[in-house]
Amino acid sequence: MATQTRRLNRVDLVKHDGTATQLQFLRQEVDERIEALLAEGSDLLADAMRAAALGSGKRMRPLLLMLVARDLDCSSPGLIDVACAVEMVHAASLVLDDMPCMDNALLRRGRPAVHVQFGEDVAILAAIGLLSRAFCVLSSADGIPPAVRSRLVCTLSQTIGAQGLVRGQFQDLRGGQRSADEIATTNELKTGVLLGVAVEMAAIVAEANDDVVRSLRAFALAAGHAFQIRDDFQDSADSAVTGKDTGKDVGKATLINTLGFDEAQRRLAGYLRDAERHLADAVGNRQGTRRFVQGLFDAGRGGIRLVPERLPAPRAGACLEAH
Repeated sequence: MATQTRRLNRVDLVKHDGTATQLQFLRQEVDERIEALLAEGSDLLADAMRAAALGSGKRMRPLLLMLVARDLDCSSPGLIDVACAVEMVHAASLVLDDMPCMDNALLRRGRPAVHVQFGEDVAILAAIGLLSRAFCVLSSADGIPPAVRSRLVCTLSQTIGAQGLVRGQFQDLRGGQRSADEIATTNELKTGVLLGVAVEMAAIVAEANDDVVRSLRAFALAAGHAFQIRDDFQDSADSAVTGKDTGKDVGKATLINTLGFDEAQRRLAGYLRDAERHLADAVGNRQGTRRFVQGLFDAGRGGIRLVPERLPAPRAGACLEAH
């Protein structure tokens, strides 16, 4: 009971205040819940799964999901598990991305990559284990009707499958030299789809109307492109600052390598403007999601901001809860 009371207090703080302090409360809640969901097991495989999912990650996707839901006036107790399921999928994808046969990265979140710590065989199994656990958690999320949980499972599985996240990684590995449009399509699949499913799942739980869902998808698409370009810029930074291997994009088809620094920066600013416009259409002048995304880019690109404007009230539905 004490844990549940603490959780509700944190949610209430974040719901009414989007400051960094309150976001930290919510990030801590996500970390604690993931740790609890992965508490079983004491062998090498369990340790590898925890190492992949826990640590110094930004928790961008679960926080985005929960903040969007709250901007839509939804505070279902099941949101935390939905958010953690998305983060487990993301963690599994990073384990596979870092493998020698993929990006061959040795560092992730300031620590040795999972395959470096535990071996390639254990890393592959840990990724599979995280994916399996994610869908188990999602299918039994507390306070969400069974039909809605089924829709959430279907939505997430389609997103990470052969026409989504997996396809994006395949194109990145085997695409060769590509045009700017082809690179943008790969970026959408690699980054945008998982951001998109986070906000779409928030909208599903919040029972948002179709206009809101479309606006949120467009927001996530634009934000995903912006995040990928930001990551491309960070690839030239110091590993000690980014917490992961850098210099991996040398010779690869990225927008920076294809279009040049100035044009990539111009596109980044354009995507941020699009993201702000679509977010305004979805949640009006609510500030939780906006402040969170703005903070990510303020830290990542030194001054490129999402600029709030005077906006209409949000068009949200009632939050779905099980009866």
